[in-house]
Amino acid sequence: MSSRVPAVACSLFFTALSVAGSASALELPLPPPGEDVVGQIQVVTAKYEDTFADVGEANDLGYLEMVAANPGVDPWLPGAGTEIILPTRFILPPGPREGIVINLAEYRMYYYPKGENVVHTYPLGIGREGWGSPITLTKVTAKTANPAWYPPASIRAEHAAEGDPLPAVVPPGPDNPLGPFKFSLSLPGYLIHGSNKKFGIGMRVSHGCFRMLNQNVLELAKMAPVGTPVRIINEPYKFGVSGGKIYLEAHQPLDDHGDPSHVDKHTAVINTLLQRQDIAANQQMDWEIVREVVAAEDGLPIEVADSVMHAASLPVAQ
Repeated sequence: MSSRVPAVACSLFFTALSVAGSASALELPLPPPGEDVVGQIQVVTAKYEDTFADVGEANDLGYLEMVAANPGVDPWLPGAGTEIILPTRFILPPGPREGIVINLAEYRMYYYPKGENVVHTYPLGIGREGWGSPITLTKVTAKTANPAWYPPASIRAEHAAEGDPLPAVVPPGPDNPLGPFKFSLSLPGYLIHGSNKKFGIGMRVSHGCFRMLNQNVLELAKMAPVGTPVRIINEPYKFGVSGGKIYLEAHQPLDDHGDPSHVDKHTAVINTLLQRQDIAANQQMDWEIVREVVAAEDGLPIEVADSVMHAASLPVAQ
């Protein structure tokens, strides 16, 4: 590849760009065997009253991914006529495409319905500082509509210390933080659930549980049965193949506690690439573009190698 352009411009050049007012729920056909990229970048034109939270909710996108994809745009007042990038193209997470996959670094869930050739993807709120969401394998053990909330002692103590005491039980209704539905997991103390607050989806806001937009959790409730496997990962860098080309998608790394990480990003991206032997052994990366993508952390899949098959020359990780 000879083009040297900023990551966002690169992504718009190499993906199909459309203008849309509001996307439907993100149900996307799976790519052909051996490929990893789904969806398309879109652009909407902001109205005067639009905010990133509004546009994100209408398009199944979280707040931080909207901010990352639109650097320099005011998320609270983009301004009438401002073009807003919708980051609705994704490299599927590594590993088996089955059940529920949660990638903490993306603040995003992927659900693969059994026997169907589609993936549903939703933004998530994840554990905030001191309440990191775990990296593990678990499964759905129960589904509950209109759940009551029984705040654990730790959360009640936290609220009491802030002068906002909680009752022993919060009944179903508009004030219930679990929203209209919850999935219990075999991981004690953790849930997938709705929320009584739309703001915070796609951010680090919870006590470790996974918050969804209410319309999303109700949609998932109709599809995902008890017993559905849930795989929780933390992958800020994803390599993928589409149309014979190699793409890289980069997000801000999070550490094991869910806090922004100060890892050696160069080493981390090389280690991620080495896990994809099919890519590392057969492609010549444009390392200048790779560096731009990693620096941008905009969550947009960017082409980093063309379809000419060369032996890769990997820089040595120090």
